[in-house]
Amino acid sequence: VCNLNLNSTPSNSSHACRMNFNSVFTSEPVTGSDPAGSGCQVGCATCSPLNGCLSCKPRFFFHLELDGIQQRGTCMSSCPRGHYGMRSPHISTCIKCKVDCASCFSENFCTRCHPGHFLYRGKCESSCPNGLTANAALRECTASVHCEVGEWTSWGQCVRKQNTTVHRRGEETRTRQILHFPSASGDPCPHVSEIRKCATKKKQKSRSE
Repeated sequence: VCNLNLNSTPSNSSHACRMNFNSVFTSEPVTGSDPAGSGCQVGCATCSPLNGCLSCKPRFFFHLELDGIQQRGTCMSSCPRGHYGMRSPHISTCIKCKVDCASCFSENFCTRCHPGHFLYRGKCESSCPNGLTANAALRECTASVHCEVGEWTSWGQCVRKQNTTVHRRGEETRTRQILHFPSASGDPCPHVSEIRKCATKKKQKSRSE
């Protein structure tokens, strides 16, 4: 008889032996070749009214679901979120991902992390390596993004300062746009506006004057 722990990776010895579900489930099993007549769910090879699926048809994964305080077996074409599929010649099961993984591809390869952890090379880390940014929205370690700015505009019109006593003294301004804002670890943006002194043009008198 094999001991089956569906929340851990099966050992080599469990791969080498055939599972005996009658030692795990107490209800009398029935075949699932006719789900409508037997009461088995689609995908079940054998089942019982009390414990659900006991074994699955080929290509289906066996998964234990909590029904109140009782666990019931189900057979699924793909494993639920937070689990990955482990196939073997005798039984294919859904194995729970590691505690930090919200979803995973295999035992050692996470595809998404729980809040507070960040995906880096298939693992969920509490912090990111130097040079990478911990992206809380994606829950991933992403490359640092440096600020990027565009070209300067032409100098604007020379405007006389209101508080100056010099008649023709003024200022003109030019600006540039931020094309990409930096990430937390990226280089900050330089200033995006400049002001310089200028001389205002003398107003021409009209002929009527």
